[in-house]
Amino acid sequence: MFRTETGKRRGPAVALLAAASLVLALSGCGVDPISPGDARGKVAASDDKAGAAGAVDCAKTKCIALTFDAGPGKDTPHLLDVLKEKKVPATFFLLGKKHVDRYPDVVKRISDEGHEVANHTWTHRILTDLEADEVRDELSRTQDAIEKITGKRPTLMRPPQGRTDDTVSEVSRELGLAQVLWSVTAKDYSTTDSELIRKRVLDAADGDGIILLHDIYDGTVPAVPGIIDELKRRGFTFVTVPQLLAPGKAEPGAVYRP
Repeated sequence: MFRTETGKRRGPAVALLAAASLVLALSGCGVDPISPGDARGKVAASDDKAGAAGAVDCAKTKCIALTFDAGPGKDTPHLLDVLKEKKVPATFFLLGKKHVDRYPDVVKRISDEGHEVANHTWTHRILTDLEADEVRDELSRTQDAIEKITGKRPTLMRPPQGRTDDTVSEVSRELGLAQVLWSVTAKDYSTTDSELIRKRVLDAADGDGIILLHDIYDGTVPAVPGIIDELKRRGFTFVTVPQLLAPGKAEPGAVYRP
């Protein structure tokens, strides 16, 4: 747990090093990741009620989850058009300030069209640098804003930069939020080259994968049709994160990563 003997969170430099090791291994501190396969294995395949989260059996089908962080943004409506045309569900980890509060109609559309609406904090602060009350504020403000628009509270969250620890896990558990990381990233924050984004995703895609993209960067949404078409050609079925885990169910506070 990233605290000093006096109980205070450590400084940014120490937290950065510690968090980096968590992103790579997430070992110790009670935040060992659970794979989608392990989540499915916790529930008997014959439990029809538990399997209601998704019609796709990802134990038998080559599934992959497409996820988008830090939106919605100006390009999200076009992205939704693409997903609708191609009949692909996605999971959106939404940012509160200047996104959820700026594009409420888009948030409602995401929910209404059957995508999973999830939490990516209010202001994208690094949660491992914060005290528990600050972590709670970052997450609960976004929970409240999304519920006001959609009528539903998210059950999933993604910590900014994937940085988590015991405190983040404890607060997430308290708020009913499971933590979802990823296995594929195009680093689309660093390039506007849509073809490069597409290549990076396709090179790393694998069964039970979780793809991380951002619908707020100029090169990302134009790359999505090609990503979808090629992965479908390779035999992948697109699912939301809850469908990827079904018949298992995301447990509040737990960390999920392929």
